[in-house]
Amino acid sequence: MGAEVPKQYLPLCYATVIEASISCFLRHPKVSGVVVALHAEDQYWHNLAIVRHEKIHTVIGGATRADSVHNAINYLENTPAEEHDFVLVHDAARPCLRDEDVDVLMQKLEQDDVGGILASPASDTLKLVGKNSDSNNIVSETLDRSMIWKAFTPQMFRLGVLKKALSQCEKNNIVITDEASAIEALGLEIQLVEGRSDNIKITHAEDLVIAAAILNKLN
Repeated sequence: MGAEVPKQYLPLCYATVIEASISCFLRHPKVSGVVVALHAEDQYWHNLAIVRHEKIHTVIGGATRADSVHNAINYLENTPAEEHDFVLVHDAARPCLRDEDVDVLMQKLEQDDVGGILASPASDTLKLVGKNSDSNNIVSETLDRSMIWKAFTPQMFRLGVLKKALSQCEKNNIVITDEASAIEALGLEIQLVEGRSDNIKITHAEDLVIAAAILNKLN
């Protein structure tokens, strides 16, 4: 991002990116609590008004996304949460989540023993890239985009299943990039629930402009 502060604390509309990302869960009647994984040396979180919300709890995060999620799940051991309860894992830098997407995700997965993720079918032509002898990027092949979906968050799984999956990946040194990757390592089936394609993740500076436009349209 090239910013002086972590991207989740950058201003977005009338709040910050992370406040916008959390707000959907704070107002949802079926969400009993929100656990935020923070860097051990975080200097920004406690300056936000949102920290005083009764639903919010915090833990120290880890070196990777999987470590941070694992720490948050371990925190739930000291709460009334049970292994068959659902947990939803969401990116702090994904502020454009719609209430209706959370509702659809919950409705579709309500009776599922594992869980699933929000996703969107790929709309662009996709190229598999390799490198030539000069280390230039070259197209190896064009992929069948009808088989490709973009994984979003939240990703929603049964607490016990997700904890087991993360523990197994850690034990076997399996590198994962999202919670679904860990569930896949258990050999379990994951449902894809189609969500809105504007559920974007803030990665580049221009994404803030796009996110602001999306949020202003919602309001």
